[in-house]
Amino acid sequence: MEENEKKERDRGEIFSKAVRAGKRTYFFDVKATISDEYYLTITESKRRFNNEQGKFFYEKHKLFLYKEDFQKFTEGLTEVIDYIKREQSMPEPREERPREEAPQEVEVKNKHADISFEDLESDTDDE
Repeated sequence: MEENEKKERDRGEIFSKAVRAGKRTYFFDVKATISDEYYLTITESKRRFNNEQGKFFYEKHKLFLYKEDFQKFTEGLTEVIDYIKREQSMPEPREERPREEAPQEVEVKNKHADISFEDLESDTDDE
């Protein structure tokens, strides 16, 4: 394999970190441009069900962040997170189940549930 071809193939993915958060997974991927400048892609991935096809699929949203914007992005993100922490109490971190234990398909036996408003109100009183 020619050196330029190898460099072209290896250039794309430099470093990756996946963060599972409830029903979403966030991927932080360091990539390189042709001129070997690093940038960050942040991808949100959510598992969805397509009723027409009867299959699961992953809905993805991607953000590209270039290093010249890291400082301003970090400052803005930190300011917004700090505001939320000051204004609202933060929930307890979720305990994640390992992927292999997560149910792959859910069988619905009863399409209608008997729920009363009293049941819903009692859940909010505990918070």
